[in-house]
Amino acid sequence: MGTASSLVSPAGAVGEVIEDTYGGGGEACEIPVEVKPKARLLRGSLRRVGGSRPGGLIGASFKSTASVQELECVAEYERLRKEYEIFRVSKNNEVASMVKKEAKLDRENKRLRAELQALQKTYQKILREKESALEAKYQAMERAATFEHDRDKVKRQFKIFRETKENEIQDLLRAKRELEAKLQRLQAQGIQVFDPEESDSDDNCTDVTATGVQSEYWNGGVLGSEPSMGSMMQLQQSFRGPEFAHSSIDVEGPFANINRDDWDAAVASLLQVTPLFSHSLWSNTVRCYIISTDETQPEVNIFVRSYSPKLQRVCETMGYFFQVINFSTENERPLQDVRKWEIEKSSLVILLLHLTLPSCLLEDCEEAFLRNPEEKPRLIYHRREDGRVSSVAVQQLIEQISYVNKAKMIDHVGGVEDGAYEIYNCVEKIIKQDILGCEMTDLEGKDLGNKEESTAPEEEVFGDVLWDAHDEQEQMEAFQQASNSTCELGFEKYFERLNDLVAAPAPIPPLLVSGGPGSGKSLLLSKWIQLQQKHSPNTLILYHFVGRPLSTSSESALIIKRLTLKLMQHSWLVSPLTLDPAKLLEEFPRWLEKLSARHQGSIIIIIDSIDQIQQAEKHMKWLIDPLPVNVRVIVSVNVETCPQAWRLWPTLHLDPLNSKDVKSLISAECNSANVKLTKEQEKKLERHCRSATTCNALYVTLLGKTIACVGNTGNIDEILQQCCQCQDTVSLYRLVLRSIQESLQSDKEKGLLREILCVIGVSHNGVSESELTELYPELTSAVLASLLHSLHKMCLLTYSCGLLKFQHLQAWEMVKLEYMEADENVISAYRQKLVEYFTMQLSQDRVTWRSADELPWLFQQQGDKQKLHQCLLNLFVSQNLYKRGHFAELLSYWQLVGKDKSSMAAEYFDSLKEYEKSSEGEESMICLADLYETLGRFLKDLGLLSQAVAPLQRSLEIRETALDPDHPRVAQSLHQLAGVYVQWKKFGNAEQLYKQALEISENAYGAEHPRVARELDALATLYQKQNKYEQAEQLRKKSFKIRQKAARQKGSLCGFALLRQRALQLEELTLGKDTPDNARTLNELGVLYYLQNNLETAELFLKRSLEMRQRVLGCEHPDCAQSLNNLAALYNEKKHYDKAEELYEKALDIRRRALAPDHPSLAYTVKHLAVLYKKMGKLDKAVPLYELAVEIRQKSFGPKHPSVATALVNLAVLYCQMKKQIEALPLYERALKIYEDSFGHMHPRVGETLKNLAVLSYERGDFEKAAELYKRAMEIKEAETLLIGGKATSRHSSSGDTFSLKSALSPNAFLEHGQR
Repeated sequence: MGTASSLVSPAGAVGEVIEDTYGGGGEACEIPVEVKPKARLLRGSLRRVGGSRPGGLIGASFKSTASVQELECVAEYERLRKEYEIFRVSKNNEVASMVKKEAKLDRENKRLRAELQALQKTYQKILREKESALEAKYQAMERAATFEHDRDKVKRQFKIFRETKENEIQDLLRAKRELEAKLQRLQAQGIQVFDPEESDSDDNCTDVTATGVQSEYWNGGVLGSEPSMGSMMQLQQSFRGPEFAHSSIDVEGPFANINRDDWDAAVASLLQVTPLFSHSLWSNTVRCYIISTDETQPEVNIFVRSYSPKLQRVCETMGYFFQVINFSTENERPLQDVRKWEIEKSSLVILLLHLTLPSCLLEDCEEAFLRNPEEKPRLIYHRREDGRVSSVAVQQLIEQISYVNKAKMIDHVGGVEDGAYEIYNCVEKIIKQDILGCEMTDLEGKDLGNKEESTAPEEEVFGDVLWDAHDEQEQMEAFQQASNSTCELGFEKYFERLNDLVAAPAPIPPLLVSGGPGSGKSLLLSKWIQLQQKHSPNTLILYHFVGRPLSTSSESALIIKRLTLKLMQHSWLVSPLTLDPAKLLEEFPRWLEKLSARHQGSIIIIIDSIDQIQQAEKHMKWLIDPLPVNVRVIVSVNVETCPQAWRLWPTLHLDPLNSKDVKSLISAECNSANVKLTKEQEKKLERHCRSATTCNALYVTLLGKTIACVGNTGNIDEILQQCCQCQDTVSLYRLVLRSIQESLQSDKEKGLLREILCVIGVSHNGVSESELTELYPELTSAVLASLLHSLHKMCLLTYSCGLLKFQHLQAWEMVKLEYMEADENVISAYRQKLVEYFTMQLSQDRVTWRSADELPWLFQQQGDKQKLHQCLLNLFVSQNLYKRGHFAELLSYWQLVGKDKSSMAAEYFDSLKEYEKSSEGEESMICLADLYETLGRFLKDLGLLSQAVAPLQRSLEIRETALDPDHPRVAQSLHQLAGVYVQWKKFGNAEQLYKQALEISENAYGAEHPRVARELDALATLYQKQNKYEQAEQLRKKSFKIRQKAARQKGSLCGFALLRQRALQLEELTLGKDTPDNARTLNELGVLYYLQNNLETAELFLKRSLEMRQRVLGCEHPDCAQSLNNLAALYNEKKHYDKAEELYEKALDIRRRALAPDHPSLAYTVKHLAVLYKKMGKLDKAVPLYELAVEIRQKSFGPKHPSVATALVNLAVLYCQMKKQIEALPLYERALKIYEDSFGHMHPRVGETLKNLAVLSYERGDFEKAAELYKRAMEIKEAETLLIGGKATSRHSSSGDTFSLKSALSPNAFLEHGQR
């Protein structure tokens, strides 16, 4: 259809631009316009006109009419056209927008398809991994099944192997016993048995530097192993002497290739590991038992009132308790067995007599004075009056005592007060000299108020190591108490298992000995320790018995420190040891590795009741680490409290007692009290002791004691009925306590019994008898003795280091249930009583080790931080704790108060400043200097080196001013200050201070005093840190010689004390007729007196032995040769070489005719005579004897034994002295080959031989070979020096070479051998 646009628009127009108002974002669109032909338009118009007007003229008004209509149509058309165009534009725009959206959706679709494909790939990958994991799982399950099958197979094979080996071991043990029995028979017949280890101690380590000249001493030459240091009683079993024909004791004396100095040093080393306590002391207490009559009671009253406190102060200063026990004659109680028990425990018995002696005291006097097997000190005070004569009973008793015993007598004529003073003077002298073993001159110079003196002996022995002798004695008494049972309780089967642990190849985890409370774990371990010490003297056994929880013995840091110190002492190693508990626990495995490398034999560590240690699994984590190859560990735990991680260890579980053991235990207790049980009663007991809680060792023992105690006075059936109602040990203890209460006559005594038990229960480590008498003044010695006897007899209480403690944990639990009922108010009240008592001691300036142990702990338990803080700021309390090695305990108290190290140091410094303001006089200033020194050492151990310098310098200044610049205490300050500088890496300052301290010590003590050796050791360590090994080695050698001499002196004194009683017993055996046995005893006596350095008496007995043997056996008997040999050794010691030569030659002549050519006894005489010839310069005579010694050793041990190499070296040395280097060379080379094959290429013996070969090669002109050999020797020597200095080689090394550090660690290593 046409439009009017042709009239308006040009004909050539193809479109127009219109803005789209409906969308499109303002986009301009071009709209096309259609143009139609005009004729068609006109025809349409005319058609419409003609139809409207019929018959009209066409052309009359056409023009006007058409124009109007056309215009109307054009307007309508235009309107419609615009609407259409608008509609079309909007739709076009919508289509364009949809196209854009479609493109956008296409792009999003492509992106999502790409992500889908990636997810499909990831899914496929995960699916494949899942399938692989399932396949691996199935394979692992198959391998696990195979492993379990193989494990079961190996278990079966191991069981068969173990049973086979156990049978073999049993066969070997039987063979060993048969050989030992045969050996004893041979010794009884006078035939000597040769021990190869004893043949290497003559002159086997002699080095040659030039012809006829010996080189300087080089540690490391002696082979063999040391004796066990576990117990003083093992002294007689640790040394062997083949020159005794058949000795009832075993010692290694001068007649078995060792001289007396070796014996003295060995005894001294034994005392280092286990201190020697006086036999007169009962559990760290000087007990004075007084027997008096009514006539002498005034002297007793004055002595107890006026002089007993003075003696108590003397003993407290030295770390001991003092207790006076006196029963009045009017008092019929306590019973005789109580008085006998007190006499047995007493250190000193004093008998006070005047004119008469009541018959009731006669039995006590006989028990104390006439039956005194231990020869404890005894004192008789006899007051005389002019004109009056004592009764016949008094005179007879004094005569009997004078004849039998060496009691001291005081004959007093005068007043009562003067008599009491005389008693005091004599008792003080006896306590200081005879009981405590101190010299009067040493003690008189001491200030009794000085808190440092009690630890001085330990510091002198152990250098800077802080050691508490009370802890050590507590362990010794715990061991003795644990082993104090005559019944073995079927422990043989357990002993075999423990022996298997020792013999098993390393590595092996600790053995867990488990059982219920009271099952006998401690008894088992203590009995096994005794067996090991008896049969394996070369095994070092370290034990620790943990006591009650929260006690000192259960502190992990103290346990580790004690074990480390005992290892160090056994190894003769004095080395600084950290006191920081965390570092101590961390370093213990390294110490164990290092020190075990020094020990030739096995080391067994036994910790009993280890589960009583708080957080045992954390603090004893070293048990989980691999142990050194020669270390075995045994721990005991209760089944219920064993940590879970430890349950995987090999376990030895103690089974309940069987009926046979139950019967034997009860019968033993009843027989001791002469109580007979009927068959029906025994069956009733057997039926009762069948449950798990009634068939353990403690329950059965307590049951037997209960029946035995009341069996003689009460109805056994009644007590059995009561016991059967007790189904566990705690309830049985309650029955025992109630029976003791019923035996008391008054309510006062029952109340005192309650007080005693409760005070002991709430204390830290127990309470002493003297403390009980001060806490309860109404408690008399008679009542206290009676109560303690009953409690001790019934296994309720025991003594430990002078303190009364509960013997078993079950007894402690019973007391809490019976008296305290777990009421914190009751417990707090008893603790407060102890707090008041020890606080009163502090106010009186009585700071003892007891107040330092108890008071801070009590404040800690009470939760009173303020009073604990004040107590810690008491300088003497902290000093006492620190100097006894309780560093961890002191640190824990400060941590509880909430103070860090710096704050703690500042408060101590402020307290010292305040104390210094009030210090006047020389004694106060000396005490102040000691406090400053203690603070400096404490801060050094805390790692506060910069703060430690100031107090140590102040201590030095005070001592230089108050004493003298050359006083030994000034040297002590210099030594401690130098130690701080060493840790601070200021070696120049430290060296200067050490040299000053050395100079002062040498001037004060002499050049051979142990204090000088300590300064030399410190300087040597300093030089070693600076890599000055040559200077360090020279100082260390000098220190070794000083310590050697000191050890000889100490060992001589203590060895005499140990052997004196045995010598007296043997003298009694020689009073009969001339018999071979008496002759042998005389020979043994000569040896014992020689060891005591009593050469004149030894010569008399040896001569008597020789004469008696010549009369009884004939001059050609081998026993005569033994006496000749021993006499010759004695003359050799006295430097009577001509007499010694004559006797040795006679002995050699007899043994050559009487014995086989390779007999060991012949070898002894050959060796001694050869050494004597060499000493006398008769080398031509010595050569054939040395050659004969080589032949004998080859026949006895084979050509490749180390003893043969030793003999070859001795012969080579002799050839070198005779200028026969050509003959010496092959001997050295052969000895070197034997040593390398036997000990490895890095053994000190190899180094010595290489050194000798180097010298020999140098003299022959082969300088290149000499240099090579000497280099190898120096490498071995440096390796040994590093090991001694602290860089221990691991025992797990795979090189196969092992070191023998025996010489550097044992006392014998410090001795000169042969002609060095």
